[in-house]
Amino acid sequence: MPDSASPSTCYRPDVRHTALGDAHYDPVEAAAFPQHVLRFRNDRWAARVGLDGLKDRAWLDHFGGFEPLPDNLKRPLALRYHGHQFRVYNPDLGDGRGFLFAQMRDAADGRLLDLGTKGSGQTPWSRSGDGRLTLKGGVREILATETLEARGVYTSKTFSLIETGEKLWRNDEPSPTRSAVMVRLSHGHIRLGSFQRLRALEQEAELKRLVEHSIEHYWPAAAEAADPVAAFYEAVVQAVAELGASWFAAGFVHGVLNTDNIAITGESFDYGPWRFLERYDPGFTAAYFDQGGLYAFGRQAEALHWNLARFAEALLPLASLETLEPLFKSFGDRFDRALADKTLHRLGVAPEDAAEREALAQGVWRGLHESEPPFERVFFDLIGGAAPERLAASPLAELYAADPWRDVVAALRDAPVRDGLHGPGTEAFWAQEAPEDMLIEEVEAIWDAIDKADYWAPLHAKVARLRAAGAVAPPPEGRPD
Repeated sequence: MPDSASPSTCYRPDVRHTALGDAHYDPVEAAAFPQHVLRFRNDRWAARVGLDGLKDRAWLDHFGGFEPLPDNLKRPLALRYHGHQFRVYNPDLGDGRGFLFAQMRDAADGRLLDLGTKGSGQTPWSRSGDGRLTLKGGVREILATETLEARGVYTSKTFSLIETGEKLWRNDEPSPTRSAVMVRLSHGHIRLGSFQRLRALEQEAELKRLVEHSIEHYWPAAAEAADPVAAFYEAVVQAVAELGASWFAAGFVHGVLNTDNIAITGESFDYGPWRFLERYDPGFTAAYFDQGGLYAFGRQAEALHWNLARFAEALLPLASLETLEPLFKSFGDRFDRALADKTLHRLGVAPEDAAEREALAQGVWRGLHESEPPFERVFFDLIGGAAPERLAASPLAELYAADPWRDVVAALRDAPVRDGLHGPGTEAFWAQEAPEDMLIEEVEAIWDAIDKADYWAPLHAKVARLRAAGAVAPPPEGRPD
């Protein structure tokens, strides 16, 4: 490793995916790019996996040239899967412009983590695509993941973004446009579509192998159940319900909730078209091509539930319909409970009584629906129990003093504040005078500065402010293996 500091002692390589065998992936080679210009490196999360000590030259070698990390995968793996795309089954999917590059353990909680790519070149699953990523697409993914993390969503992390010096032609943005290769850190890349593929191909032995692998490395408690497959399915149902609820509480629209974009860990990942709400709007969509609003903000829970039905169908060779169906039907109740918890977590309060939590969260959503205030401003103003001095300084002060907010504000002030809300590292958030929003106008302005003047300061400043905001709403640390 030239110009390199070695990975630290908390670097714990742990390659597990190869044990599945080559029925589940294809070894591939990364594209050779004409240049490598480092644009973003996530040292906060690099420290969690022992890679923060890499010098920039070594970082480029690993995450632009894809020189293997020590004791890790020798060749990248393009993963195989199928999926429903806008509810039409597609058997021609798979990693078409990405691959699994490395696996390692999270030093904080022991999770098995993947480093996967986007824009790293063609694979057997590229179809007619060039296997590349636009620089704008990479910048947008940084903004999506950093905002979601700041709002307490269990999300993949944008680990690295390197500009690669090619000119790309795309139908949905001015072309030619700049190219990049991105690396994301994720709690696995096994998707609902991974199981759908094996069911469609009638490869029951491989399906069983994938289920056992998933239980061993992602949901080990299921192995102790009387019916491990049903317990595995239930764990995924719960995780996906929590994911959908956390998107709702964050005001986030994913845009493309196909079955190949839903991971078994319940981690949010794979961001193409996405948006954050300006105001509560159930019909708001992120993708211009979602003409029917299938994946609109208010329909995301429905979409996830539909996807879980397809997942259950894929597992039927290994489990009975009578066992899986009640678990599938429990999704709605699980989502409702999770939504109350995620909403109040964002507001920084922690009532102990379940009925009180549900009623308070319903009051918040009723207020958002009936008065349609700026979405993120409400969470910013009311965090920590709606302190009178905070509300008095808000442009929405009069709104909070009237129905339907009056009772909500009173209930928030009576609710216990959760731990850590005013802990170390939160000072920058409490000093802010306005919420750290992420609306499309700002996304385009950040990109415009990069595109026209190669000016990256607005992006890095935005990331710093988002991280300050996230200090009061830390996301889940993960699910230890």
